[in-house]
Amino acid sequence: MNTDAVKLLQGRYCNSLTEYSRFVTREVAIGDVPMGGNNPIRIQSMTTTDTLDTIGTVEQSIRMVDAGCEYVRITAPSIKEAQNLAEIKKQLRLRGYNVPLVADIHFTPNAAEVAARIVEKVRVNPGNYADKKKFDQIDYTDLQYQGELERIYQKFAPLVKICKEYGTAMRIGTNHGSLSDRIMSRYGDTPQGMVESAMEFMRMCETLNFYNLVISMKSSNPQVMVQAYRLLVETMVAEGMNYPLHLGVTEAGDGEDGRIKSAVGIGTLLDDGLGDTVRVSLTEEPEAEAPVAIELVKRYSLRAKGESLKAKGNEAAEEKNLSPLTFNLSSAHSPYEYKKRHTYEANAFIGGHMVPRVVIDLSKSNLKDASILKDAGYLYSPLLDKYNMAEQSVDFVYLADALPSFVFPSNLKQLYNYKTWQKLADKTNCHPVFSLQEYIEATDRSSKLNLVRIQPADIDSDQFGSIPFDNSLVFVLETTALHGMADQRGFFFKLEELGLEIPVIVKRDYEFGAMDNDLEGPKVHEPNDLTTHNSQLTTKLQLYAATDLGALLVDGFGDGIWINAPELPASVITSTAFGILQATRSRISKTEYISCPSCGRTLFDLMVTTQMIRSRTSHLKGLKIGIMGCIVNGPGEMADADYGYVGSGTDKVTLYRGKEAVKKNISSANALDELINIIKDDGNWVEQEQA
Repeated sequence: MNTDAVKLLQGRYCNSLTEYSRFVTREVAIGDVPMGGNNPIRIQSMTTTDTLDTIGTVEQSIRMVDAGCEYVRITAPSIKEAQNLAEIKKQLRLRGYNVPLVADIHFTPNAAEVAARIVEKVRVNPGNYADKKKFDQIDYTDLQYQGELERIYQKFAPLVKICKEYGTAMRIGTNHGSLSDRIMSRYGDTPQGMVESAMEFMRMCETLNFYNLVISMKSSNPQVMVQAYRLLVETMVAEGMNYPLHLGVTEAGDGEDGRIKSAVGIGTLLDDGLGDTVRVSLTEEPEAEAPVAIELVKRYSLRAKGESLKAKGNEAAEEKNLSPLTFNLSSAHSPYEYKKRHTYEANAFIGGHMVPRVVIDLSKSNLKDASILKDAGYLYSPLLDKYNMAEQSVDFVYLADALPSFVFPSNLKQLYNYKTWQKLADKTNCHPVFSLQEYIEATDRSSKLNLVRIQPADIDSDQFGSIPFDNSLVFVLETTALHGMADQRGFFFKLEELGLEIPVIVKRDYEFGAMDNDLEGPKVHEPNDLTTHNSQLTTKLQLYAATDLGALLVDGFGDGIWINAPELPASVITSTAFGILQATRSRISKTEYISCPSCGRTLFDLMVTTQMIRSRTSHLKGLKIGIMGCIVNGPGEMADADYGYVGSGTDKVTLYRGKEAVKKNISSANALDELINIIKDDGNWVEQEQA
C-alpha cells in the first residue's frame, strides 16, 4: 500500500480512536438470528464430528447451543456431506433446536450449491473456491488477471443465484494461509492481499445484487489478522460497503495459549468497535469455545450503552480538572503495518531495541522466603545457594515498601516506592517508583533508572511540562478509564506528536471481586467450587489483559508490561504476561503451536496429537510447529510455521519444513519421531535437559 494511501486512511478504520463506538454494519438475515446492524455480537463455533454421522453431529450441535452458540458451522467437503445437512437440520428441529446452520466449503462449488438450498448460511474461502494453490509465482498482465476474474465469476455466480433464491446468507472467509497463487503473485502474502481476495468476491456479489454477506479475515498471526480487518473496513467504506464482520484467530491452539492469542486478535478489534460475530478457535471440544467467546464479548455491553472516555472513564482528568486527552494522529503511525515505537535505551535495559520487559508485584508475598521467586521464574536451590532462571523469568519485581530478608538474584531488578528507596542502604539493582509530583520535586533520583507513574491525561498538564527529562526516565502508564486501551493508546500518539522517545511500561489493574455476579457457574463454597472460581478468574485475566495490552503491542506501543491482579497467584500473572508477549510476537519465550480447532475433515484426534507433540517439543523455545488435521488446514493455513504435521489420509501424516512437504504419507505411529529427526537434521533440536 503506498504511503499517500496510508496517510489518507489513518485513524479511519473505526468510528473513534478515543471512545468506544461500535461500527454499524448492514443487517444480514441468517435464519431467525440476524447479524449486524444493532443486533448483539453473535457467538458461534464449528462441529468436529464426521458430517455423515448424523446423530453425533446433532448431539454435538446441541451441546454447542446449550453452551451459548447462536450459529453452528458444519463442514461439507463433498456433495454427500452437503446432502446430509438436510437430515442433521431435520433432527435438530425435531429436538426443538432452531439454531441457524452454516455449511463450511473448501474446493467444492458443487457441494456449496447443494448446501445453500438447505442451510441458513454458506461459508466459502475465496482462496480455494475456484482457484488452485500450488505455490506458483505467476506474472499476470492486467488483461490476463481480468480473464481470471471472469473465469471465477462463471464458477461463483451460480452459488450467488441459489443464495438469492433460497434466502441463504454467505460468508466470504479469507484465510491468510490459503491465499490463491493468483492473489499471492500480485499482492504477496500481505493484509492487502487478504482484503483484495475477499473484495473480488464481494464485488461479484454486488454485481449480481446480492448483499446478504458476512466477511472475515482470519490468520494465525494476530498482528496480521488485526491489520487485515482494519484495511478491509477502510476498503469497504471507500467502496460504499458495510458488511458485518466475523472475527477469529485461526489455529489459535489450546489452553492458555489459545485463549490469549484469540483475545489479542479479536479483543483488539472489538475494542475499536469492529465485529458482529465471534468464533474462538481452540483445539478443544467445540462447546468449550462459546464460553470464552461470551466472556470476550460481554465486556463491551457497558460500552455499548454509550459510556466512554468523555462520559465516564477519565477520573484522573476529572480530579485534576483536565480535559480528556486530545491528540493528532501522527503521520508516522500506520495501523496497517507493524512498526515498533522508537525510544531510547534506559540503563541499557529497557527501551530501544530491547524486548518488552515484564514487571510483577510481589509486595504482598512472604519476603522472608526465597522460594517465592519461583512465581517470577527464579528457582532457588538452598543446597547450592543459587538461582536458576526459567524461560519465563520476569525482569522487575515491585516490592512497594516491603523489604526482603534474602538476597535477590543479580539480574532481577527491584522496584520500591520512592520514599522507601531513599532509605535503602544498598541500592544495587534497586530503583525508585515515583508519582509525577514526587519526581518533579525530588532532589535524590537514581542515576540509572527512574520509573514515574503517570495517567494519560497528565501529558496535557502543567506538571508534565515541568518534568526533568533525561535517559534514566521511564514512564509507568496507568489508566482508570473504562475504555482503557484507547486511553493509553492516545498517550502514545501524544508522545509521538511531541517527539518524545521515553520508554513506557504499560500497567493494567484487574480487580475481579466486584465482577463475581458476572461469573458463570456456582458461587464459591466448596473446594471444587473454589477451583472453578479461580479458573474463571484466570480466564478473565487472560482475555482482558491480552486485549488491553495486546492491542497496544500489535501496534508497536510498549516497552514493558505490568499486570496487577491481587486475586490471582503471581505465577498466573507471570504466565499471562509472557503469553501476551508471545502472541504479539514481541518476546518469544516458548514453542508456539499453530493447531487448528478440528472439524469433520480432520484425519486424526487433534487434541490428543497436539498434546503428544507438545510433550516432546515444548522445550524448543522459538520454534513454530503447525498441527493440521487435513490438507485444507495444511501448508497454507500453517502460515509462518517452521515445521508442520498434517493429516493426509487415514493413519497417514505428511511432514513439512515451512511450506515444503519433506515426508509424505508416513504412518502416524512414526510421524512424531520423523518430525523430531527433521528438526535435528536442521540443527534446531536441543535435549530437554539442556533446555
